[in-house]
Amino acid sequence: MARDTHSIVKMSRREGYALHPKAHKALVKRPTKPGQHGNNMRLGKQSQYALQLREKQKVKRLYGLLERQFSNLMAEADRRQGQSGEVLLQLLEQRLDNAVYRAGFAPSRRAARQLVTHGHFMLNGTRVDVPSIRVKVGDTLVARDHSKQTEYFKKLDDVSPAPSVVPAWLSVNRKKLELKVAALPARTDAEPDIKEQLIVEYYSR
Repeated sequence: MARDTHSIVKMSRREGYALHPKAHKALVKRPTKPGQHGNNMRLGKQSQYALQLREKQKVKRLYGLLERQFSNLMAEADRRQGQSGEVLLQLLEQRLDNAVYRAGFAPSRRAARQLVTHGHFMLNGTRVDVPSIRVKVGDTLVARDHSKQTEYFKKLDDVSPAPSVVPAWLSVNRKKLELKVAALPARTDAEPDIKEQLIVEYYSR
């Protein structure tokens, strides 16, 4: 299964945006771009194309997708009713690995992806191991009984503390390690500092 194995900290420094919780400290300590010439990169005004490209790269890396996966998702968003940028974010939020992360069962999307690929969850009673599966309203996801006995889930509060806010589209029972999809995610459920219109413009060239 294809996945991006680049350093998440280096990618965060390249985008100037924390793509992973552990990248926050790295950005404070080393805010420059990665590479030997990172300190010397010019800070002049970026072209509109550069702004579009960087926003696309930021969101693609934030959700852990490869280029073809992301472009296919954008094409699907274009075909659907509604504003393409908002539909794109809705489709990204509906990914199974993102739902696991949003529910607080993993400290990052990368960790959530690993939990899913290792088959730790049951979706509507069926074991799943594909992180790109799109959850729908009414779906129920629960950790497998065998997985609940692992050290990870026994120490979940230490590994992945409960989030201060759980998105309204998810109903989470942390004690049972269960989540239910109560609604479709809204634009406000994604990161507020994403400029999705730039992504739409990038693919409209």
